[in-house]
Amino acid sequence: MMDEPWRRRREFDRFDWYFCAIILALSAIGVLTIYSVTSEKAGTQFPLYLKQVIWIGVGALAFLTMSRIDYHALARWSFPLYGVALVLLVIVLLGGKASHGAQRWIALGPLAFQPAEFVKIPMLLILAVYYSAQNRRGWWYRVIVPALITVPVFSLILKQPDLGSSLSFLSIYVTLLLVVGVKSKAFGVVLLSALMLFPFAWSELWGSLHDYQKERILSFVNPDYDPAGRGYQGMQSRIAVGSGQLVGRGFHGGTQTQFKFLPEGHTDFIFAVLAEEWGFLGGVLFISLFLALLLMGLDVAAKAKDSLGALLAIGLVGMLTFNMAVNVGMTIGLAPIVGIPLPLLSYGGSATIMTMAGLGLLFSVKKARLKLSP
Repeated sequence: MMDEPWRRRREFDRFDWYFCAIILALSAIGVLTIYSVTSEKAGTQFPLYLKQVIWIGVGALAFLTMSRIDYHALARWSFPLYGVALVLLVIVLLGGKASHGAQRWIALGPLAFQPAEFVKIPMLLILAVYYSAQNRRGWWYRVIVPALITVPVFSLILKQPDLGSSLSFLSIYVTLLLVVGVKSKAFGVVLLSALMLFPFAWSELWGSLHDYQKERILSFVNPDYDPAGRGYQGMQSRIAVGSGQLVGRGFHGGTQTQFKFLPEGHTDFIFAVLAEEWGFLGGVLFISLFLALLLMGLDVAAKAKDSLGALLAIGLVGMLTFNMAVNVGMTIGLAPIVGIPLPLLSYGGSATIMTMAGLGLLFSVKKARLKLSP
């Protein structure tokens, strides 16, 4: 019994407060930005920024829960969780809640959740478990089999349609594939096969996209394409970012966002709001904080006690990096608009909770290295 207080003190001392402080700082920036762009239109409804505070609170509980679960125990449930994930994605297509031309949510009374977000951890788990097993050699076992695991999830989410989330899942697969490595000969075979199949695959992918998705891609290729229609969001986002200049227009001072020229400023285009109000320096501060979080994740991966922990950490870091890069790229015109939220900043319950749960899983990997009981 005398060892219990000492064990708790030791665990408290080794808790990574810098890691949690960065998560809290990014979340706080998100809440302030959501408040700035939505407070005036709240009316009689419950304000979105307060809803986001609630989601962050739930996410914090998810973080603490995941951080105290041994990731090896989670890994043993990877296949059942993957099966449940596929069932949820099928349910969405059969009877999910539709909004803005997409069927991405499952309604539970007054609440609705987005299964695509909750599938990310099971997908990361099953790929990490697969790659961490022995005798995964050769291009068939390292490339094709994991691709066959990824394709059902990718296809079901693309069918909703949700191009952004489907690409996020693809980023997990590609990240882990690059980490485990493939021989040059196998890579050449895969590359040649991909080039040969590209025309057919592009035709199928283009045909599966909705008209608004096609027009977004065309607007990215040609910024002057339909500036009053599908190109409007991208154009207004670039104007907002540019008008922020070095130090920004100040809190609540952005013209593009406060006069509602920029749609979805609290979700997919929240970085444009941040850049307009706090300028280039504010954008650099956010990116620096996010990069610090990613570097901490890479450090966890490099020092993980086994390959499973390393793959879980690097897969999560790869997905977060992809989401951040594409979202920021969308706002400044370097990537097509595909509907990827900015982790920890954009409004959204499902995305916020599962991002923090994923970070809790990352913390579980770190605790295992420190040999602390979960």
